[in-house]
Amino acid sequence: MSNHREINSQTSQVWSNHVSVPDTPAGFTVRTTYPTNPNGVEVMLERWEAGSEEPPHSHPGDDMTIVVEGKMSIQFFTKTENGLVPDGEKIILNQGQTGYIQANRIHDAKYLEDCKLVYVHDKAFGFVDERS
Repeated sequence: MSNHREINSQTSQVWSNHVSVPDTPAGFTVRTTYPTNPNGVEVMLERWEAGSEEPPHSHPGDDMTIVVEGKMSIQFFTKTENGLVPDGEKIILNQGQTGYIQANRIHDAKYLEDCKLVYVHDKAFGFVDERS
């Protein structure tokens, strides 16, 4: 059913727009944060209580979530004339795992345990509630 390409650390826009920095070791590049860098990323350190959840939504840029502590699930959806339809199986992310989501891909998030996350969004963050 899915017409979205899978993204990972090699294909996510989160890992684009890195630059070399003078007077740093060879082989080092960096991508700084938005808004001071218009080609940067937004980074959030998030805490979610067990049992909390986000409704089906999308973001304007690729994103990456690193689960520092806890366990969460993500369900992708496709928008049809009859509403949102689950697209594939739920994905479970455990402590130490990283998940990537393509820009504009509709998904929810449920926090199965207390979670601490590092969230990175390509360029300026945005949240589009897809329930309507």
